[in-house]
Amino acid sequence: MADMPIAAPGPQTSSAAMIRTLGLVATVCGILLVLTYQGTLEAITANKRIALERAVFKVLPGAAGMREFYASPAGVVPAAGPVPEGAVKFYATYDKAGALTGVAAEAAAVGYADFVRILYAYDPARQVITGIGVVSHRETPGIGDKILTDKAFLANFAALDVRLAEDMKGLAHAVKTVKHGSKQSPWEIDAISGATVTSKAVGRGINDSAQRLLPLLVPNLDKLRSP
Repeated sequence: MADMPIAAPGPQTSSAAMIRTLGLVATVCGILLVLTYQGTLEAITANKRIALERAVFKVLPGAAGMREFYASPAGVVPAAGPVPEGAVKFYATYDKAGALTGVAAEAAAVGYADFVRILYAYDPARQVITGIGVVSHRETPGIGDKILTDKAFLANFAALDVRLAEDMKGLAHAVKTVKHGSKQSPWEIDAISGATVTSKAVGRGINDSAQRLLPLLVPNLDKLRSP
């Protein structure tokens, strides 16, 4: 049998050419990612704004409008320019006549699985928290997520006492989560049985946020009522 001819090896692609090709592909992908981000940024920002407004209006029902502010040692200013040093962002709501109806602010603390982020409503006239809404959490389904549905737990925030101390430098009483069924004071939060860690995260987040925000906000409430 005659020997079969052996095919000559084809041209080999050099390492430099492969690197150039990979570099070109990476550049094109990078450009596409940037263009996609820029093209969707406006829609993403608008959706976040809508979600925020809905969350604020949910914890402060009856409001017709909302404005964002920064509270800092220098005072309270609209959240439109540079962020003041030591500032805390909050949201003020108004009725159709332009009268202040309440204040909302965010709070966060580590729960069982991750950060529990909430939005709470504050009534300046009574110096109490009047409601909460959950912004995000990754707590155990059926246990930790009861902070969204447990009526007894949510009742803690019908009038949670966050009055300032006489020196106006902090709360008169720190917000504290206590064992289920042992609440005795208006600044305490009765924990959910079986979800104590998540309940404590809510209380800790509110206390930390209120301790920072309210000493800066309360002395400047007149600025929120101004047109």
